[in-house]
Amino acid sequence: MGILHRDAIHVVSSMIALNLAAAWGAEPEWPRFRGPDANPVVAKGRLPEKWSKTENVEWAAEIQGRGWSSPIVNGSNVFVTTVTTEGKSKTPQIGTEYSNEYVAELMKQGLSEQEVLKRVTARDIELPKEVMLHYYLYCLDIQTGKVVWKREFYSGQPPGGRHRKNSFASETPVTDGNLVYVYVANLGLYAYDMKGTQVWHTPLEAYPIYLDFGTGGSPALLGDLLLIVNDNEKQQFIAAFDTKTGKPVWRTNRDLAAKGDGPQRSAWVTPFVWKNPQRREVVTVGPGAAVSYDVAGKELWRLSGMSAIPIPSPFAYDGLLYVNGGKGKPLVAIKPGAAGDLTPGEDGKQSEFVAWSEPRGGTYLPTEVAYDGALYVLSETGILSRIDAKTGKLAYRSRLDAGGAFTSSPWAYNGKVFCLSEEGKTFVIAAGEKFELLHINLLDEMAQATPAIVGDRLLLRTESRLYSIRNKN
Repeated sequence: MGILHRDAIHVVSSMIALNLAAAWGAEPEWPRFRGPDANPVVAKGRLPEKWSKTENVEWAAEIQGRGWSSPIVNGSNVFVTTVTTEGKSKTPQIGTEYSNEYVAELMKQGLSEQEVLKRVTARDIELPKEVMLHYYLYCLDIQTGKVVWKREFYSGQPPGGRHRKNSFASETPVTDGNLVYVYVANLGLYAYDMKGTQVWHTPLEAYPIYLDFGTGGSPALLGDLLLIVNDNEKQQFIAAFDTKTGKPVWRTNRDLAAKGDGPQRSAWVTPFVWKNPQRREVVTVGPGAAVSYDVAGKELWRLSGMSAIPIPSPFAYDGLLYVNGGKGKPLVAIKPGAAGDLTPGEDGKQSEFVAWSEPRGGTYLPTEVAYDGALYVLSETGILSRIDAKTGKLAYRSRLDAGGAFTSSPWAYNGKVFCLSEEGKTFVIAAGEKFELLHINLLDEMAQATPAIVGDRLLLRTESRLYSIRNKN
């Protein structure tokens, strides 16, 4: 084959690719944490329902180090972050209560609060002075899992510590199809093009996080603005940066705390850009309150009663916004156009903008998924509830796994809901008003990241690997 012939084929192939991109739209397939709608659902597709470490595995890429960030996808590129540690690193443990149990054990011994905190910190918290880290952004080929490029964007001691359940790379990147934006709270923002060239870097001030638990809230995009929320122990804020340059555009400081639940002011919630018929707004959940802002950072409304340590993220589905207040706190459905204080009065009367509220419907770690007219709400201990998305009516509440622990958000497709445990078990439940566990898929490795769903692939991250799970037939 002659050179001209090869070049002609290349030109024609490029034209076809461009036409397909124009036909399908140029938006990235899975651009952010929990997908394009912040609700990990795919309506149609030949997606896998059964898998193991060998069954329906297209490829499994080893990712060095540790990171609980989720994969994101643009075209043929899969992006994921990780951190490697020089020497030993404190390993994670299944569940959420082991630090509290250790505290109780030490207090029974009659130790002072100061000594208890010292011992718990020594066992369960990795402090900046204890580690030297290397932060990486990986780009992998979606067809093969091979590393296209890998960039180290920071090395040295971290700006703060982490609980050993957390990682130093828990924030999921975001992409607009042109650049990939990496955010490490209290460290900085980084922008890379698709070939791995760093376009800009904006350092950020290091703020203290409650008990050095570490960070986790991911960034979001609002047009040409990159949004971050940093709820910390010194100065909470929401800020917007120019996606082309990384320069600050606006910043709004905030002062949030949960009444009666302690002084802590840290949170781990990803902001949500709600595009509703009335406007675009940025919905956030902080300690004690959910607060929504307009595109310039001005407060639109707030709703008190959230957890002191909120983690689940807000999102919208079928015209309503869902705000998860955290463990033991409300799960609330909000109508578009809200303004002012939506907090119920002393008489319990709800705002006209609240469609419904389940007083104790919130969860500690996973964010609920909305699918086929219902919310599937998963607790960190493996209790799954199905709630009607329009009315808040409970259909069932069932336990998936006695003694199990869950951090990842559930996802849904093919008439099924999938719940991934920290032990790498995926419980497959039939969508519908009656609870029916269909089967359990085993990967036998710790998992805390929410998967990405692209075409007929499920990209699922465990502690050491990124799997592309795909029907082989």
